[in-house]
Amino acid sequence: MSIPGFRRGSRWTSTTDAEGFFVLYELAEYEVLTSKGYLDRLNAPTPWSTKMMPHHLGMVRSQCRIVGSFGGGVAGSLATIRLSPQAGREAELQARLIDTLAALAQRPGVTGAHLLVMDTPRMGAPTREQQIRGGDGAADWIVLLSGTMPMRWRT
Repeated sequence: MSIPGFRRGSRWTSTTDAEGFFVLYELAEYEVLTSKGYLDRLNAPTPWSTKMMPHHLGMVRSQCRIVGSFGGGVAGSLATIRLSPQAGREAELQARLIDTLAALAQRPGVTGAHLLVMDTPRMGAPTREQQIRGGDGAADWIVLLSGTMPMRWRT
């Protein structure tokens, strides 16, 4: 978090998979992902990161832009949904999701509803962290629903 442009980071543990977790970093602006400070950190990982990275194989790491964001506030739970839109129907799905997320953000107990779309910057050669971990996966789109309690939906 000492890298200029990083505003906040949060780590979430899975309720269904003892080894699953989700890390979310919020940035001041998208360009932080190609900043010297960030690239320097990725290319010179700490001794702890160097030791731990081989244990994080099969990581899904997606740099995204926010295309829809509703609500805000402190959350005690976070639901994540990965999506891959059908080719040629992205605009239709995005519009429907935006409407749905706006409505969900109004529900009691929901603190936020957000749509993120992957937009990985071109950085050239793989960073040292990527070399240690091997290839990362990526999510095309991510829906984040945050709430004050575990979310149980009734339709």
